[in-house]
Amino acid sequence: MILNPLIITAMTTLGQCSASNNTMTVAVSKAPTIAQAAVSQDQFSTLVAALKAADLVETLDSEGHFTVFAPTNDAFAALPDGTIPALLKAENKGQLTNILTYHVVPADMSASKVIAADGSKTVNGQWVDFSYGPNGAFVDNARITTTDIKCSNGTIHIIDRVILPSEKNIVATASDTGTFNTLLAAAKAAGLARNLGQDGPYTIFAPTDDAFARLGNETIAELLLPENKDKLARILGNHVVSGRIYSPDAMAAGQATTLAGTNLKIKMIENNARVGNANLLLTDIDASNGVIHVIDTVLIPTEEQARLD
Repeated sequence: MILNPLIITAMTTLGQCSASNNTMTVAVSKAPTIAQAAVSQDQFSTLVAALKAADLVETLDSEGHFTVFAPTNDAFAALPDGTIPALLKAENKGQLTNILTYHVVPADMSASKVIAADGSKTVNGQWVDFSYGPNGAFVDNARITTTDIKCSNGTIHIIDRVILPSEKNIVATASDTGTFNTLLAAAKAAGLARNLGQDGPYTIFAPTDDAFARLGNETIAELLLPENKDKLARILGNHVVSGRIYSPDAMAAGQATTLAGTNLKIKMIENNARVGNANLLLTDIDASNGVIHVIDTVLIPTEEQARLD
């Protein structure tokens, strides 16, 4: 491994010993908790201040299994001017909590586990990417500079940047890609755009514009008519699953129940990941209220397909 591990280990000390009943009592000091380890190092003073403002110190001081990707003071200082004072204000506690919990994985992951994985779901709920190459190990766009600070309730890895979760909802995220214009127009016509923008979390299997184009302009125009709003809503509901389901969990489950009440089969066929009769082109696009998986075919429920035919 190219990273230099900094390991905090439990120190064993001998305390008072008793010879009664041939028993020796040995006092062993525990490794610090993640919160204690952070407090003990000056390089984490900004992180500790943020944890206190978000009321997260107690969580990281409690029993559990956590991995914290800990930004240094220099990492926080690299944020735009005024960002830190603003985040520490009481009215921004929710935003601060979202950012900090995006740095925490609800499992104890050593460096070897991190570089062997593609990513992980965070306490925030969103997915964080792991990568490893000639320039080192990364979590999103932050380089891991020190690994495996072992604590009684998990592990700390030090990173050189603050990583930020997505703040855009599903509708805004889809709009930014420029490849879901027909889907967004259909969601608006079906009265679903507002829900997808505010509620959730949802998992969206999102057909591209090319996928819709294969239905034909006449079919699309018919579906967008006001009198076909319910039919369109059912078709779109066949692409939406309640909850935030990332690709590893989706593949492991093998199926998902949609808001339309249908069961979509999810499986590998000849090295291609498929959901229903569609190929998965891209997975795990995070949004503030869900996750988007890109597909190449519109998933039309059987009864609606019969009506379209």
